[in-house]
Amino acid sequence: MIKKILVANRGEIACRVFKTAKKMDIQTVAVYSDADENSLHVSLADEAVYIGASSASESYLSIDKIIDACKKTGANAVHPGYGFLSERAEFCERLSAEGIIFVGPPVNAIEAMGDKITSKKIAQEANVSTVPGHMGLIDDANHAVEISNKIGYPVMIKASAGGGGKGMRIAWNDEEAKEGFARSKSEAASSFGDDRIFIEKFVVEPRHIEIQVLADQHENCVYLGERECSIQRRNQKVIEEAPSPFLDEKTRVAMGEQSCALAKAVGYTSAGTVEFIVDKNRNFYFLEMNTRLQVEHPVTELITGIDLVEQMIRIATGEKLNFSQKSIKLNGWAMESRLYAEDPYRNFLPSIGRLTRYRPPAESVEKDCIIRNDTGVYEGGEISMFYDPMIAKLCTWSSDREKAITAMENALDRFEIEGIGHNLPFLSAVMGHSRFKSGNITTAFIDEEYPDGFRGVIPSDGIQDILSATALIITRMKMKRISERDSTFDNPVPKKDNLVIRINRENTNVTICDHQDGYEISLDDKMILASIKHELGDSLAEVAIDDISYSVKVNPVIGGYCLRIRGVEQIVKVMNPRTAELANLMPDKMPADTSKYLLCPMPGLMVSILVSEGDVIEEGQALAMVEAMKMENVLRAEKPGKISKISVSEGDSLAVDEVIMEFE
Repeated sequence: MIKKILVANRGEIACRVFKTAKKMDIQTVAVYSDADENSLHVSLADEAVYIGASSASESYLSIDKIIDACKKTGANAVHPGYGFLSERAEFCERLSAEGIIFVGPPVNAIEAMGDKITSKKIAQEANVSTVPGHMGLIDDANHAVEISNKIGYPVMIKASAGGGGKGMRIAWNDEEAKEGFARSKSEAASSFGDDRIFIEKFVVEPRHIEIQVLADQHENCVYLGERECSIQRRNQKVIEEAPSPFLDEKTRVAMGEQSCALAKAVGYTSAGTVEFIVDKNRNFYFLEMNTRLQVEHPVTELITGIDLVEQMIRIATGEKLNFSQKSIKLNGWAMESRLYAEDPYRNFLPSIGRLTRYRPPAESVEKDCIIRNDTGVYEGGEISMFYDPMIAKLCTWSSDREKAITAMENALDRFEIEGIGHNLPFLSAVMGHSRFKSGNITTAFIDEEYPDGFRGVIPSDGIQDILSATALIITRMKMKRISERDSTFDNPVPKKDNLVIRINRENTNVTICDHQDGYEISLDDKMILASIKHELGDSLAEVAIDDISYSVKVNPVIGGYCLRIRGVEQIVKVMNPRTAELANLMPDKMPADTSKYLLCPMPGLMVSILVSEGDVIEEGQALAMVEAMKMENVLRAEKPGKISKISVSEGDSLAVDEVIMEFE
């Protein structure tokens, strides 16, 4: 019987486990590092124990400190969440030796599935379809090239103990195989303490689809349908959904049955996920088994109604599953958007700092729509450079895929974040993309649709009308307030205003007047009837056009507003005709010339400097490597030149735009 559970994790997943534990009347214990002293997960637990410095190796990865926290608080069970110690067999063994229940699979299953090479061999023996590849270890970069040529390019170079996109590189030729081997090996060593590498065939036009399984200690195993996880960037999942728009029932059953066969082959118990790569002909190949709760588990919960954390806790205490495979039904469609602290306009580089505003859409459960937000942050809290940049997982559910996407679009529009860079505009852009909506996606979707990075969304005529109407109406509301409050105001607001909308130095003549149902707007020879729910000073406006409501993020700027909706961020200025005429004469301010400097694109640690002062460099040459939020980033020369000065040293902590080196 579990009376008190300690979560050996932080942030969003710790908060998630506490939620279920409290529902089950189980006492909760949080652990925290220096960086997390004021974190949300600490405040949500019944007790909290300090476990060390901000670096994960000195806190969340310390088995001794986690066990000591259990002893101090009397916690008789540990839930590991995901990441950190969740798939560390030694952790499970140590807990067992102390008589502490591990809410997860047994040691032998973690060991077997945690090693990607061993897991592939077991999968083959269990008649699970696997990707062609080299199952042995790779000695060095030259050996990696040799193996890659035998398999045939493209190949995937992967860390044997990897996960979460760490230690993974795709190579299309010998040079990329050499560099990919070095980078994967280095990332694997720093992230997992295990630098073993293997290589397998990279499936072209692949989809990443995974099967959720639950297995108890009484030889019962079921699968809970699949999750489509193909929207990825740098092998890190961004958007997930359940079920997949691609699978048919025959393929779903085959993948589910093979997943359960693999789980039984290793004596698996608890919740686990079997990941597959699926080609365009629905041929599927085993990738790996994650012996833990997945980040994207909420979408499975939403379509099955099964609380996976609750099942993990019940299985850990020896209870039987109280449902069978036949009783599991997939109901409706669920979407998950991962909100990250990263700047999509700067190649998704990590962003740290204080959340000066954090207002997620209200969670709700209605007959045809569910809004869920799993998070570990709060307004005023800090985003640290020490851990994963995830802020929240926004989930929606509805009766079908189209409605679930619409619900997600609306929820993303209502999500307010300020103070740091974030990927909200990018998530909205993907959700509204015609290819995504069609379901015609692969793991290459982001690379193919945004080959030059994310530059924002070009607004459609409909979105442009919404933005223009929002700016006009709020301006008119402000003018009315001034007129009502100031008796000396000499120019009362006319019934009809002739104004100018200015966007990117382009002027559009418009008119706006009051109407019994809102406002009547003449815009580009179109008549628009619009209404608004908005209090001046609020940062969100609910704007209705043709009886369809939209949420628009509103930030005042000089002469107008910065507005956001559906991935579009645009400054809209409202002027009288004379002011607009004069504005045309104002020159644009040119940005500073930084072409002679290599600037640090993100806050991080200088891992290595690959050149010296006086070196002549070529375009594309690697100059330095910066580590940020557990990822290594190689900085390359944009053009040929010569190094005149290097301003930092290896091991230095760098700020955004700090000068690393100068060129002649």
